[in-house]
Amino acid sequence: MKRLVLLRHGESEWNKLNLFTGWTNVDLTEQGCAEAKKAGEVMKKEGLVFKKAFTSYLKRAIKTLNFALDSMDLDWIPVEKDWRLNEKHYGSLQGLNKSETAEKYGEEQVLIWRRSYDVPPAALETTDERAPQQDSRYAAFDQSALPLTESLKDTIERILPYWENHIKPALEQEGEIIVAAHGNSLRGIVKHLKGISDEDIVNLNLPTGIPYLFEFDDNMNLVSDRFLGDAEEIRKLQEAVANQGKK
Repeated sequence: MKRLVLLRHGESEWNKLNLFTGWTNVDLTEQGCAEAKKAGEVMKKEGLVFKKAFTSYLKRAIKTLNFALDSMDLDWIPVEKDWRLNEKHYGSLQGLNKSETAEKYGEEQVLIWRRSYDVPPAALETTDERAPQQDSRYAAFDQSALPLTESLKDTIERILPYWENHIKPALEQEGEIIVAAHGNSLRGIVKHLKGISDEDIVNLNLPTGIPYLFEFDDNMNLVSDRFLGDAEEIRKLQEAVANQGKK
């Protein structure tokens, strides 16, 4: 049996303010730190012992992973960071309040921008301070490959090659790994693993700081998947995520 945990980062400062975050490098709140530590405790109780970890280039995911691994006494395991695990790039929406944007453009349009499969928000210019081309952490990469906006489809197209070439081989070799990343980058992996349709992926909501466990047989066929934690608490957290884009 091989086990994979997908962990969305704990509550960030912009989650708390209900802002579109995307690639903006915001920190965890105090609650977000607590969520990450609790996630580690839950995974330790589950008997998980990861051999390798993956995360994005954004501090909210990196810190979540660090807190969780510390709670599990697994600080020492190798960690691979890659920008392809970054959140969906929200383009010109980054920094805007989701509820205020819903007031201006309507809840249906905001739902399309947040959760639709192939409709991206308006793109940034490369000269915009929010563009990755203006961020030193991405200076070594092909600048034309860095997004100025993305739909979920675009996000999946950058994540799946990384899944196939890095994460999946590590899971096959090591047996137990964790990926700490973001709501939409993880939704892309879940969509792939569970065969969720383009239409139905809009209904998948991943709460912050809740471990999502996938179990595979030795031939990498998916056997089961479940969130770890109290079912009623998780349901309420999923509802809260779904309501972020409402007036």
